[in-house]
Amino acid sequence: MSDDKPRSNAWQTALTTLQEAQPPFIPAGAHVMTVVIEYPPGDPGTPPHRHSGPAFGYVIEGEMLLEVEGEPERVVRAGEAFWEPGGDVIHYQDGNHRDDVRLRFTVTMLCEPGKPMLTLVDEEELVQRRDRRAPRPS
Repeated sequence: MSDDKPRSNAWQTALTTLQEAQPPFIPAGAHVMTVVIEYPPGDPGTPPHRHSGPAFGYVIEGEMLLEVEGEPERVVRAGEAFWEPGGDVIHYQDGNHRDDVRLRFTVTMLCEPGKPMLTLVDEEELVQRRDRRAPRPS
């Protein structure tokens, strides 16, 4: 059976680059994990933490208040991408910036073998590293 339908050329313009980043490292033997995270309206998200490897994300709906060590907090809106280097860098915030809609986002993480994908940071370490945190908005 032959396919007489002409092929579409849509693929030639279908790709839109949302972000490009140069990860600081990709550990040998790393595996990749993509997850969807959903927070209800106003939820503060995960407590301060770090990832064993780089993480790349995309906000599907809502608005995320994102803060990664050394960078000022910022709002990432639906349709926008974000990334963090992972490793020793603390991820302070990923909460829902809105109190009237849910937040849904994806994260693709490169996970270092033998290490958890996410590790919470205790108060003592936050105090020790406070000089690495960007100034807080007034």
